[in-house]
Amino acid sequence: MNRPSSWRELVDEVDGCSGAHTLGSIGVIHSDLRRCATVPGRSWLDEERAGTELTMTGTHPDRAGGRNPGIVAVLGAFVLNGALLGSWAPRVPALAAQIGADEGALGLSLLGASVGMIAASLLAGRLCAAFGARVAMTVSGVAGSAMLPALGLARSPATLGLLLIALGAMVGVMDVAMNVAGVTATRRTGRAIMPLFHAAFSFGTLAGSVGAAVAAAQGLAPSRHFVIVAVICGGVTVGIARWIPVEELLRVPAKSGHAGLAPSRRPVLWLLGGVALCASIAEGATADWSALFGVQERGLSEATGALIYSFFSITMACTRLCGEAIQRRWGAPRMLIGGAVIGGLGLVTAVMAPSPALTFAGFAVAGVGLAYASPVVMELSGAAGRRADGGGGEREVAFATTIAYSGFLLGPPMVGGIAELTSLPVALGAVAVLVLLIAPLTLAAGTFRRRELSSAEESAADPARA
Repeated sequence: MNRPSSWRELVDEVDGCSGAHTLGSIGVIHSDLRRCATVPGRSWLDEERAGTELTMTGTHPDRAGGRNPGIVAVLGAFVLNGALLGSWAPRVPALAAQIGADEGALGLSLLGASVGMIAASLLAGRLCAAFGARVAMTVSGVAGSAMLPALGLARSPATLGLLLIALGAMVGVMDVAMNVAGVTATRRTGRAIMPLFHAAFSFGTLAGSVGAAVAAAQGLAPSRHFVIVAVICGGVTVGIARWIPVEELLRVPAKSGHAGLAPSRRPVLWLLGGVALCASIAEGATADWSALFGVQERGLSEATGALIYSFFSITMACTRLCGEAIQRRWGAPRMLIGGAVIGGLGLVTAVMAPSPALTFAGFAVAGVGLAYASPVVMELSGAAGRRADGGGGEREVAFATTIAYSGFLLGPPMVGGIAELTSLPVALGAVAVLVLLIAPLTLAAGTFRRRELSSAEESAADPARA
């Protein structure tokens, strides 16, 4: 066998093999892969992606060019998940009037959605591993769509809270499943397309919120509005289900290394979770506090202040559209580190600059900096969970998702507590510091992952160590 000079040549060589020839050559190819994948400038994610492609069977139709229904289906799943969230949240004022709740009771009811998402994400990884991301996503998508109209029938804070727990649980399972499917798509195509999927989520949220605004403007009751959304989302979920990608893998008998450990026992996953936590705290704080900051600290009107988060969201979504090209050029770790610097400086500018225009610009820049944190963490988590046969990653993606949800739950009250003790600018400044912490967390995660890879390689070379 000739010695190829790059991992792409290795992939092409395996693509031309089949059956016993592939299995007989895998040991030689693995050593060549290690040599090629660790050339200077390549990240540990590049090494994971190269190894994953070697375990795929067939001629890789997803890399053959042309339209890819699997990618379209995963994009649709992300849009639907965002649309479900974006459809009900803007109707909270109407729901509050419907159940006759004051601010305190309403706040407790709304907490149900976060509780449901966190609780479900703890189990979603196991569900995806047992039944597949396609089944988990389809069932949760249809069930979540069916639960949405029930919100419009709630007549008490307790009922609304329980329904939001159930809806949040379905959205949480769907979130994990669609990210697992997204990781599968990146493996099958060899493309860094997780940011594109998360951009679809952002645009789905935007579409849902615009639809809710139109429904409210037309005086449409939440119950009728939610039925329309449920029919559309449920129908589309069933329609795209068959195209959600599944991996066809060689079951190569080999040690799985650290991929077999529980996620909570792996420092690299805690560090990646820390990145997701910092990013989600910043996103939640911007969503809940940016408008109030604009009104209180910059003298903006309530309507103008509400546009701050819109600027943040739009720049984040548009930046994610460019993620594949940027990740291929700079690599995942540099994306996270550079994004941390950009996002942190954006928030600092928004907080410290006295001009309203610079406040808008600062939050918009923060959206650019935070755009890649969530999708890249999901891809890295899935890569860290890849087994020797090329599959895996479900539990690791669920672990990172759970920590991210915790940030959305804890971030807004944390900012409120700091603001109560000091001031809102100081509280948002603390969030900027958390965003900057993404950089050292990323570096530490890379160090621990390289140690895992080195340990697994040594164990494979010396069975007595395994």
